Amino acid sequence: MSAPSRIELHLKSAKLELEFDEENIYQLDAEYLRVHSPSAEVKGHGEGETLQTGKRNVTIKNVEMVGNYALKITFSDGHDTGLYSWGYLEDLCINQEVHWENYLEKLRLANASRDSN
Repeated sequence: MSAPSRIELHLKSAKLELEFDEENIYQLDAEYLRVHSPSAEVKGHGEGETLQTGKRNVTIKNVEMVGNYALKITFSDGHDTGLYSWGYLEDLCINQEVHWENYLEKLRLANASRDSN
């Protein structure tokens, strides 16, 4: 998987814009990226995923390139341990609707909220 041809952070709207070619431009909001972090904290340490709650108002503070293969995103809640590989980011872009609906269903089943307590 090759790197996006353009990566732009929109601080005001808390969105990361990725362009994989001129016809495939995606915007991913901070909450979506945060709850789908590829970090061990979120994905689990062999015990399965940890449902992320209360992340509706999270923002992106910084985005850094990691070599030629990933982005490191620092969020306003201090989370910064996930490395978003190009393949993972492309999946988040292409399957955004499915991933988001699955997340909302997990919240519903857990009687949890996107809002912080």
